[in-house]
This record gives sequence, C-alpha cells and structure tokens, in this order.
Amino acid sequence: MQEVIQVSATALPRLARFCTAGAGVGTSAFELLSFDRALRQAGFSDYNLLRVSSILPPGVERRPHINVPKGALLPTAYGVFSSCEEGRTIAAAVSLAFPTDAHAIGVIMETEGYMTERDAHDTVASMAEEAMEDRGLRIARLEIVAVEAQVELYTTVFAGVALW
Repeated sequence: MQEVIQVSATALPRLARFCTAGAGVGTSAFELLSFDRALRQAGFSDYNLLRVSSILPPGVERRPHINVPKGALLPTAYGVFSSCEEGRTIAAAVSLAFPTDAHAIGVIMETEGYMTERDAHDTVASMAEEAMEDRGLRIARLEIVAVEAQVELYTTVFAGVALW
C-alpha cells in the first residue's frame, strides 16, 4: 500500500521576487563537464537547477547575480544544447517579456539547437511576443540573452533565467 502525504498550501514555495538571466559556453572531452562549464560561464553552476515552465511572476525584478546559498534548489527556465559535431554552429537563447501591467505575469521563452545566435535571438523574441499576445498582455520590456559557439570536442551552449 502506498503512503499518502498531505501537503498544506503553506508548504508551497512563495512566488519568486527576483530573476537573473545568463548564458554560457562550455567545451570539454566530456559532455557533462562541457555542460558544467557552460553553467559556470552563465553564473548558474553552483546551484541545483530545477527546470520550470516559462512564467515570470508578477512584479519580479531583474538582478544581475543570483543571491541564494550555493547548493540551493534554483527554479530555472532554460535552453541547453550539446554537440560533438566538429565545426557545427550551435546556439541557445532566452527571452524575458515583462508586462505593462505590474500585477500581471510575464513570460520566458527559450530555444536551442543548430542555429546562429541571431536565429536564436529572433526565435525567442517572436515566441515571447506571441505568448504575451495569446494572454492578452502587452510587453513593456523585452530582454534577450543569447550565446553561440562553434563545436569542438563536446560543446554545450546554455541560456537560462533563474527565479529566486
């Protein structure tokens, strides 16, 4: 028989008050190490990332650096792509669409793959505009973080938005 655990609403995490965006590239003979190096360059390597869907909480403020204890669980929306196909171009990008209404949600859109930084940038911009339009929200500010790399050994590109 399976144990049923009851969780009260007070046990649910609060809404994030801040967000931090970053992007990075990592290269190594080991795929996992290339991922870790990309996280390090982006400023996300010393946390346990929890991948989340792409919603900015109402009133969230952008901060340049993450300010939570090292090793903490960190809700993050991100795009990541690794390849060992020498010479190929790979990219990752995230966009943050902040609404005109401070009490409304915003969106985060992410992409990654065999593409240029410009293609990744344009893709996440279009996705954010469409997602906000779908919700009947207007964009006050659209920010984009993107990165591109030429593959050598294992190369990983990462772009993410941490919510804390």
